[in-house]
Amino acid sequence: MAGMWTLTLLCALLGAASAGAILRPPAVLKLGPEVIRDRLMEELKKHNAKSILQKLPLLSAMREEPAGGIPLLSDIMGSIMKYIIGMKIISANILQPRVHPSSYDQELVVRIPLDMVVGFNTLLVSTLVEFHLMTEAQALVRIEKSEKGPNRLALDFCSSSQNSLSVSLLKKLSFMLNPFADKVTNLLMPALPKVVNKQLCPVIQAAFNDMYTDLLTLVQAPISLSPGGLQFDVLSLGIEHDSVEVQLKAELLDSKARVTQSFNSSVASQGEPIWDGAPFSLTLRQDVVNAIIEAMLPQEEFVFLLGFSVSLRMGGVMSFQAAEKLEPTQMVKVFMQQSPVLLLNQDSPKAAQQFILDFLPNNKDDRPFFSLGIEANTEVQFYTENERLRINFNDISCDRISLMISDIGLFHPTLTHQSLTTFILSEKMQAGIPIPLAKALGYSRAVWRDSLRLAPISS
Repeated sequence: MAGMWTLTLLCALLGAASAGAILRPPAVLKLGPEVIRDRLMEELKKHNAKSILQKLPLLSAMREEPAGGIPLLSDIMGSIMKYIIGMKIISANILQPRVHPSSYDQELVVRIPLDMVVGFNTLLVSTLVEFHLMTEAQALVRIEKSEKGPNRLALDFCSSSQNSLSVSLLKKLSFMLNPFADKVTNLLMPALPKVVNKQLCPVIQAAFNDMYTDLLTLVQAPISLSPGGLQFDVLSLGIEHDSVEVQLKAELLDSKARVTQSFNSSVASQGEPIWDGAPFSLTLRQDVVNAIIEAMLPQEEFVFLLGFSVSLRMGGVMSFQAAEKLEPTQMVKVFMQQSPVLLLNQDSPKAAQQFILDFLPNNKDDRPFFSLGIEANTEVQFYTENERLRINFNDISCDRISLMISDIGLFHPTLTHQSLTTFILSEKMQAGIPIPLAKALGYSRAVWRDSLRLAPISS
């Protein structure tokens, strides 16, 4: 369906206050016309709208009010109906809906094309007379206010009219039969919109309501952060041009699903979210992103063995006596004094981090050879894989290294700079954050561009 499209997932900037800063909610979900179109089409299929269209009682509708109720014409049209001994819809198709901006603010126009072949039997000819009918059902998507909760999307004023109806014969008829076919067409013109309004529009309404409910369920579904989770809910809704904007609040949950941190109000944020007509986008404010990273990388201790090549490099910066004490099981303990703080921009997102590093000669001793206090900056890479948002910390730069404890005599911590950058990596983020929204909406291929932006890729 949309294999060559993607979602846009954009973590917005939260910079210093400036003239360009505006109030921004914790998260914004934008749904383009493609999402509304495709999801509505799926729901119409679930509601058997095509079958209902094919079973419309056209013949009964034509008999109810022939000629608009005018007595003289009614008699004429009634006599024509006597020659029709049967009518059926041979085939019916609901084509892909079209979503357009309305001429009014906070409103979308949805048009659903209907394609049918209708045949009738008449006493005047032995073969089936077939018509091709093209029409559409039109409705408006608006924001419906609610006294008990946030506003919601609603579909109103579903209707079909003669203005959108075209009728044509599929086969040529004799010169004598053409006038009769024209009169049947005149009966079809008011009858078809009438039955569409009465029998198909309620199905379209129900399909749209279910579509919106499914979208809400998808948005509100808890996202596992391991430990804890992240949950969104609707703050407000709006319609901009041909897209729907859903402003979201965010809550961080602990392992027992208790709320530990809430983001439910707008704050000043610099820059404008990028929206280039992608099928949909999810924009997270930077303080929300930092809270997610903090939940996934709490202040804790990481312990790991050093590889052989790293061990050799570390031995090379020590005295001979100290290097002799190193064993194959030499270890590093890293205690994070604070979780990484992300500084997001469109070119090269960074993460600032402070931690203490203890270097132990083996896996038995408790007292380290030396301890370092480190302030580091890393480049942050975001990408998607198997429905998960993954985050890598690359190109670590140890900007400040302070010697805290040393049992190896004269020691210059700056000499360890190159070695430190080889093992100060966080394995905690490799599991990633599950983002089921993209696949659930039918967009399976994604590529990251700029800092945290996923954009459509060409075929």
